[in-house]
Amino acid sequence: MRRIGITGGIGSGKSVVCRLFQVLGVPVYDSDARAKWVMAHDPALRAELIGAFGAATFTTEGQLDRTYLARRAFQDPAQLAALNALVHPHIGRDFEQWAARQQEQQHAYVLKEAALLYESGAYRQLDQIITVFAPSEVRHARVLRRDPHRTADDVLSIMGKQLSEEEKLQRADFVVYNDDAHLVIPQVLALHEQFLRATG
Repeated sequence: MRRIGITGGIGSGKSVVCRLFQVLGVPVYDSDARAKWVMAHDPALRAELIGAFGAATFTTEGQLDRTYLARRAFQDPAQLAALNALVHPHIGRDFEQWAARQQEQQHAYVLKEAALLYESGAYRQLDQIITVFAPSEVRHARVLRRDPHRTADDVLSIMGKQLSEEEKLQRADFVVYNDDAHLVIPQVLALHEQFLRATG
C-alpha cells in the first residue's frame, strides 16, 4: 500500500481535492483533525502539554482550551516550535496505526493531508507528495471569503509561517493546479488512475 502525502498553503484547496479522492474510495488521514483529537484524548500528550504550557491548557472539565493554547503558542516562535515538537511525534504514531488498519482492508493507496507536511517531518513517512497549488492572491481572497473572522493581516501572517509555494512545488512529485484556471476533477482522476496502476 502506497502512502501519498497531500499538502498546500492555506487557501490552496487541498481539503477540496482530498474530498474528491474520498469520493473515489481513497482513505484520507486529516492531520489537523487528528491532531485536535489526539491532543484532547492522548494521556501522555496531555501530560506533556500541561508540563509545557501549564494547567490552563485544559479546562476544569478536562477539555483542551484551544484559545489559551493558541494565545500561548502562536505569538512566540519558540513556544510554537515547542508545541510542534510535542504534538508531531504523537501524530506520526497515530498515522502509522491508521495506515496499518487501511492496509488490512487492502486499499491500494492512502492520502495523508497536512498543511505542514515538510515542516513537521511527516513527509518522511510517505512515498510521494502531491502539492495543491494556487497563487497567493487567489489563496488570500479565498481565505477571507471562507473565514470572515480573519483579517487580511491574519492571512498574510499564516502564509508567512508556511513553507513557500515555490519550495513546495520544487519538492512535490505531483501538482494539482487549483488556481481557477484549471479543472481540478480531471487532474484528480488522472492521479488516481496513475496510483492504481503503480500499485496494481
